Amino acid sequence: MSNDTALFLGQFLRSPASIGALAPSSRRLAEAVSAPIPERGEPVVVELGPGTGPFTAEIQRRLCGRGHHMAVELNDSLAGLLAQRYPLVDVVRDDAARLPELLAERRLNRADVVVSGLPWAAFPESLQQQLLGAVCTALGSGGAFTTFSYIHAIPLSAARRFRSLLDERFEEVVPGRTVWRNAPPAFVFHARRPRP
Repeated sequence: MSNDTALFLGQFLRSPASIGALAPSSRRLAEAVSAPIPERGEPVVVELGPGTGPFTAEIQRRLCGRGHHMAVELNDSLAGLLAQRYPLVDVVRDDAARLPELLAERRLNRADVVVSGLPWAAFPESLQQQLLGAVCTALGSGGAFTTFSYIHAIPLSAARRFRSLLDERFEEVVPGRTVWRNAPPAFVFHARRPRP
């Protein structure tokens, strides 16, 4: 078992509802989730629930020193690890529901892309609404939001409710292909243009 997997598992056992998985996401899932990051310009990319950093690494690879990458992590241990591992990333130990305020504190008007590693199917409706509202407020009119769901969570009422919320909040929601090389297998949602 790798150090990241051991740390992640330990944090999951302490707080399964906020961690939501037994192991970090795979590189393949990170690639699929990070696909909307622009290849040019200085984009503002926000990462929610980065955990041990598999998405962080892919976002950094795609940005290659451009733009502003802010990673919002509520867990102290994971935020500390992330800040040490990725010194170029603006790691914020805070609640994702405060996303618009966190951007304003950094004099950033809007996010171009929000990449989420949050366990949406583990959240009650009120928290799903609150967090997705913060994401939509933070995104620019042409902004993109990506997140994923585990295949086994599809039948859960919270997962179905979250899928409906995406359709309510965004003009376009496109499910990606299943990423079988992830434990457990997952698929990505690409959402664009938040509704006013």
